[in-house]
Amino acid sequence: MSDIGKDSDDESGLDASNERDRGILWKVLLINLGQCLAGVAVGTWASSTAVVGAGLDNLGDAAVYGVSLYAVGRSSTIKKRAAQLSGWLLIGFACLLLVEVVRRFLGGEAPLGPAMMAIAATNALLNIYCIRVLKQHRGQDINFKASTIFTNNDSLVNGAIVLSGALVMWTNSNLPDLLLGTVVSFIAAKGGYEILSEAKGHQS
Repeated sequence: MSDIGKDSDDESGLDASNERDRGILWKVLLINLGQCLAGVAVGTWASSTAVVGAGLDNLGDAAVYGVSLYAVGRSSTIKKRAAQLSGWLLIGFACLLLVEVVRRFLGGEAPLGPAMMAIAATNALLNIYCIRVLKQHRGQDINFKASTIFTNNDSLVNGAIVLSGALVMWTNSNLPDLLLGTVVSFIAAKGGYEILSEAKGHQS
């Protein structure tokens, strides 16, 4: 009887932990979807490759959070495969952004610096909140590690966009924005590589 009761308590605790993890991932997923819509809309209006790229990055993040949400409570093998998919999604995003940078380099006007700075500052605050939410998770889950890598990358990107917006206003050129778009693509690729490395070293 005592063993049965103990097993029941363990299962109850595990279910509660999984439910908490799902709640965390839902929060950051919805926030990133909102950031994506705002980033693409503002970036297109402001002619900013970096802001559009950050918006698409948020879409990639949301997809990763969705994959991580699927992996909650499942086997280590499924979690590992979900993390690998996350890594490849981020690397794919990096390649698409680099193509967009080249396209705009061949012809494009200077973006609106103030709009870049405003959206980036807002996103930076949201990223800080997401990091605090993700820290509520306790444990070494590989998909939560992937989520944290993504959010940290976003923080770096948005800080750089604020600086790029100021340089665009100063130089009246799209070059700072294009350079940052290139940097964003490499940051995304690096994050994808880190996630794949984590997945490779993860014990199934």
